[in-house]
Amino acid sequence: MSVKRRDLIRYLEENGFRLLREGGNHSIYTNTVATIPVKRHKQLDRITANELCKQAGLAPNF
Repeated sequence: MSVKRRDLIRYLEENGFRLLREGGNHSIYTNTVATIPVKRHKQLDRITANELCKQAGLAPNF
C-alpha cells in the first residue's frame, strides 16, 4: 500500500514542520529540532512514510 506525498506533508505541517528548502531530489522539512528529507515522488511506500514520521519524532500515522 502506498501513501500520497501530499498526505505525508500535510501531517508534517500539522505537527509544526515547515519547508526549509528544495534539494536536488528531496524537499527538506524542519521544525528546528529535526530535519527530514521527503522524496519528490507522487506516492511513497507506507513503510518509508512511517520511517519519516519516526525520524521526525512523530507517531507513525500510515
